[in-house]
Amino acid sequence: MRNPIKALAGQTVIYGLGTIVPRLLNYLLTPFYVRVFASSEYGQISELYAWIALFLAILIFGMETTFFRFSEKENSNKVFRNAETFILLITTIFLVAYCLLYESFATLIHYQFNTHYVLLIGIIVALDAIAAVPFAILRKENDAKRFSLIKILNVTTNIFFNILFIVIIPEKAMYIAEIIFGEQTSLLIWVLISNILASLLNIILLTPQLSKLKLGFDKDLIKAMLKYSWPILLIALIGMINEVADKILIKYLVPVPDNETLASIHMTHDQYVMQQLGIYSANYKLGVLMTIFIQMFRYASEPFFFGHAKDRNAPSLYAKVMTYFVIFCLLIFLGVMFYLDILQSFVGKAGSDYREGLVIVPIILIANMFYGIVFNLSIWFKLSDKTFYGTIITIIGSIVTLTCFFVLIPKIGYMGAAIAHLACYTVMMLVSYFWGQKVFPIPYQVGRIAIYCLLAIVLFAISNTITEYSMMIKMIVNTIMIIMFMIIVVMSERKNPLKIE
Repeated sequence: MRNPIKALAGQTVIYGLGTIVPRLLNYLLTPFYVRVFASSEYGQISELYAWIALFLAILIFGMETTFFRFSEKENSNKVFRNAETFILLITTIFLVAYCLLYESFATLIHYQFNTHYVLLIGIIVALDAIAAVPFAILRKENDAKRFSLIKILNVTTNIFFNILFIVIIPEKAMYIAEIIFGEQTSLLIWVLISNILASLLNIILLTPQLSKLKLGFDKDLIKAMLKYSWPILLIALIGMINEVADKILIKYLVPVPDNETLASIHMTHDQYVMQQLGIYSANYKLGVLMTIFIQMFRYASEPFFFGHAKDRNAPSLYAKVMTYFVIFCLLIFLGVMFYLDILQSFVGKAGSDYREGLVIVPIILIANMFYGIVFNLSIWFKLSDKTFYGTIITIIGSIVTLTCFFVLIPKIGYMGAAIAHLACYTVMMLVSYFWGQKVFPIPYQVGRIAIYCLLAIVLFAISNTITEYSMMIKMIVNTIMIIMFMIIVVMSERKNPLKIE
């Protein structure tokens, strides 16, 4: 019998092409943006995309996971018809309401002079929501190659138009923008328009899936799907709040110098708070390699977990997957931190205000790893159809996050936001583990995982003691330590192979 772990790894790699390549390409937009836009403008980009992520979580309504779950029980085409019809319905309602109320919403979030920015993010949300379930179909059909191709084309299109409008023809782009949107705009508008064009390409490339769609509901099926999906919606929504609330709240909570100090650095109150958001967001992106891995793992693992749910050795299989997942996360953590002297160039030139935020990078990396562990642990309530338990866990996490935001950010600035993420996912991880072991016991290799984590921490601590040496010496020592870590892990795992019955 083929080792299911190897099968999952293979799918993860293929999905990785559709995740890591676009993310890495998109990652290149960060050094591009931090050089083109001031930190306060980059703060605006981060805030607007936070709202996009939040609205998108609502419109998708947990239908991706619901599609996978019900496709195991019902005809996939039937499930797709119900899921996509529902999303199209709520997306239409959203767009109509949004077009009527976007100016009021813009005023609410202090974009009353840039209402067109707010209008455009609504269009992006609608287009991406429509594409969500068709993408899920490709994953269900294990068509990872086509999935990856579309994702790559999407990002390359986005990058192309960003470069075209902002670098190649900025004067013409600004002239067009001022005609359409008025003088109260900037090149930042073309970041959003480029995204819209890329999202439209998604819809075009997903036409084979969408063309098969016959609108309509199966009354009993949609009721069952909505009963399953609404807790997932709450999980996704609250989880997204955990992810993006910092980009929304920092400008309201971050401590601001007095007027005299602001005048000395030639900044207004609004410019300063958006600068702090921009610095935080740019450095937050240095955790992208961890989030890329988690995302590509998620795409491959959801159908994998559901597909092996009835196997005799499923609990042992899930436990081993968790161990390997943590190992790769630790490698990413060490890789980023050991080579941070090189990677920091992605957040601005030496002396740039963006580099002030590098202190948050290790915290964000660990927080993201814990988030990935939480996703792995979530299998217990998804397979037992007790998705509401996941909602409770996520609510607990959001309470921790928001509490830390309101307590820490006013005292220590954006460092408080980073600590809040770590606290949130630590609590969610612990609650999900202990609760899940009572409902759906899985023999996770906690001791082994703890040893690997301790080893990584020790190596990281050693690395921090050689700061006085040249970059070359540090790189050599750090590379040797990563190799040592990999050798120790491989030798250990060979002594503890997964037994397939």
